[in-house]
Amino acid sequence: FTATASLIGFCVCAYIILLLFFKNPILLSFRFILNNLHKNATKVEAVSPCMLLHTSLPRNGLEEFFDDPQNWGKTEVKSGDSWTVEQLRGKSSEDLHKLWYVLLKERNMLLTLEQEAKRQRLPMPSPERLDKVKDSMDRMDLVIQEREDALRLLQTGQEKERPGEWRHDFLGRVFWYTFREWPIPWYLNAKHKRKRFYYLPNVNRFNRLRLEQYLRNESKKRNMQKQREKRLKKQFPHLGAQSESQREVGSV
Repeated sequence: FTATASLIGFCVCAYIILLLFFKNPILLSFRFILNNLHKNATKVEAVSPCMLLHTSLPRNGLEEFFDDPQNWGKTEVKSGDSWTVEQLRGKSSEDLHKLWYVLLKERNMLLTLEQEAKRQRLPMPSPERLDKVKDSMDRMDLVIQEREDALRLLQTGQEKERPGEWRHDFLGRVFWYTFREWPIPWYLNAKHKRKRFYYLPNVNRFNRLRLEQYLRNESKKRNMQKQREKRLKKQFPHLGAQSESQREVGSV
């Protein structure tokens, strides 16, 4: 009888557990979610690989280092005038930034063309284009430096990037001395006291000789430039007449 009663009790407990498991709505919903997740997981398809987005230019090869194919074989290529300081001053900083890279690419292309012409021992077509680009970039540097100086003067009142003054060394040469911070006063700084910002009167004679040598060298450079221009005009008279006509048109 005891064994029978224990068997009946076990069956009753198992029936109650099964009834609760299959009849409880919370358990049924949890089991339904698990079954749906398992079914949907088997239907997931692999995503096809896609190309990453890029914003590079379509022409990003070595062809940008060479001139337009339409200009190949020509002895003269038409080009505009260089950028003037007045034109560059009227542009914004963003436009100057874009124009700088345009001129830089043009300069690299012209330098490549010049080197290729030297390699083939041929005259470079319209070599004045390189001078125009260089002049434009130099003027752009000047305009940007003017804006930086104006902003610094407005904010700090200083003309130079770092404050300083003009001084003389022991040989009488003038140089710009930049101020700097020292951890100790100048009269206690042995390194600073070793510097000599003055010169003796017996150096004046050598200063006059150095100035005379500088003026002679400048005059020599100007004379050599004039002789070179005369020699080129004799060698290429048609180019000299063309340059003079352009000057007359520009002056008018």
